[in-house]
Amino acid sequence: QVQLVESGGGLVQPGRSLRLSCAASGFTFSNYDMSWYRQTPGKERELVAIITSNGGSTNYADSVKGRFTISRDNAKNTVYLQMNSLKPEDTAVYYCNARAWGSYGRLHNYWGQGTQVTVSS
Repeated sequence: QVQLVESGGGLVQPGRSLRLSCAASGFTFSNYDMSWYRQTPGKERELVAIITSNGGSTNYADSVKGRFTISRDNAKNTVYLQMNSLKPEDTAVYYCNARAWGSYGRLHNYWGQGTQVTVSS
């Protein structure tokens, strides 16, 4: 049974920091690229950050570069998103995603349920 469980969301004031965690189970975590997306009502789901399966490469949305850091611990089957200098525009539901290509070119693509981040004074 595949599971991705996000945690760490909450209400924070602008300029503060928050760290999100995503705990994975039911698949070989170290074979998957991991990413964080976010979505606010009325908007498309947006890719925030991605990290390759071995942690060797990362990419970020322009809106979060220099403020957010994605990391992973394959021994713990967990991916993190450190969010610093938070802005009200960062308010969204944040989703964890796992992706890998398997046998016969099949895409394995899993999503968590999301965790709410609200940045407000």
